[in-house]
Amino acid sequence: MSAEAIRYEQEVYKNGLFFHKPAFTFQNDRWEEEAHRVLNANSWGYIHGSAGTGETYKKNLAAFRRFSILPNRLVPSRKDAEGNELFPDTSMEVLGHKLPFPMAMAPIGVQKIFHPLGEVAAAKAAGDVGVPYILSTASSTSIENVAKAHEQGAQSGNQSPAPVRWFQLYWPSREHDDITISMLHRAEKAGFTALFVTLDTYTIGWRPYDMDNGYNPFIHPDRIGVEIGLTDPVFQKLFQEKHKRPATTKTSDHLGATIDDEDLGDAARLWTSIAFPGHSKSWEDLEFLKEHWKGPIVLKGIQTVADAKRAVGAGMAGIVVSNHGGRQQDAGASSLGCLSRIVDAVGDKLDILFDSGIRCGGDIIKAIALGAKCVLVGRPYAYGLAIGGQDGVKHVLRSLMGDTLLNMHLGGLTSTYDLKREILVKEDDMF
Repeated sequence: MSAEAIRYEQEVYKNGLFFHKPAFTFQNDRWEEEAHRVLNANSWGYIHGSAGTGETYKKNLAAFRRFSILPNRLVPSRKDAEGNELFPDTSMEVLGHKLPFPMAMAPIGVQKIFHPLGEVAAAKAAGDVGVPYILSTASSTSIENVAKAHEQGAQSGNQSPAPVRWFQLYWPSREHDDITISMLHRAEKAGFTALFVTLDTYTIGWRPYDMDNGYNPFIHPDRIGVEIGLTDPVFQKLFQEKHKRPATTKTSDHLGATIDDEDLGDAARLWTSIAFPGHSKSWEDLEFLKEHWKGPIVLKGIQTVADAKRAVGAGMAGIVVSNHGGRQQDAGASSLGCLSRIVDAVGDKLDILFDSGIRCGGDIIKAIALGAKCVLVGRPYAYGLAIGGQDGVKHVLRSLMGDTLLNMHLGGLTSTYDLKREILVKEDDMF
């Protein structure tokens, strides 16, 4: 992974000798600006917008600036068996896998509103670069086709071993347990090894951007955000019984059938009412998931020590300290501000991942140093998707890796296991 990051930097400078500039900017704060330029109002409002006044979103970003990294000097580089000097080791053990880099792609739905290839382009980029891809239940592409794209990306990038992929669940209402079981079995069959259960999105938050545009992508008569439901055989049967008309008149390329186009509006609204039932499950309901999912289960959206301890008691393999990037609840605490307390309480009992606010390599270092084993990157790769499809996503991922690697190298940090709280200082304490 380190060699790939350095190679990317060298390629850019070598091409510059022949007056060839890169297709995409390396200035992280401009990815958002350039995505804004190419997206329509609905798509931009959906990905950039946050809950309420955006206070939670702003706190997420500001929290990273409160910490600074203190470098160590005259630290020899690590060496291989032949004595060759090496760049830092960026690998990390997460959920039973040795990841080459402590980063995964956060589950983002409705990706075809950002680019026509949507999740296929993003999953191929993830496979090519070698980072885990987390598929959202709100995908515009089926479980099976995303798995296929991820594998194709890994093959084109010559990744060995192939990168892992995880499945994120928007948990249907309990009266539709048969649909949940069907989705879980499909994900397992397609090679998704861990289940990420999002806890804060049983209904859509108060999102002024989307409301100003009158835009809810999940109820339009198309497949945006509902394709996993529309390609599910148990949901197809339910739709057919409910509407008293055939729902399987078109053949898909991976399952037996799919919803006919003329029924898309009714099907989208029915699926949305099932996937976003409006009310929360309970801690006791987790037993149902444990019964029907063989691999690790991770709870996404934990922000308190009390809930983290309950996750341990419920037998969860991991948690994601996350506030959904500020998209769901306004006036919330920053995720980074919650992280260290949760790590101190349960960090030795399950894997702690981090989400909400990652924008650059320095952010990744800070989150890992505060105790996360892996970070999830969301909006930046969605902006890359909007700007340049698969190549744009790949650029964002490679940029974040290179930024992280060189910051570690120049800070005297030879391994991700050197990223401890002692390398950070609160900037306000310096004055």
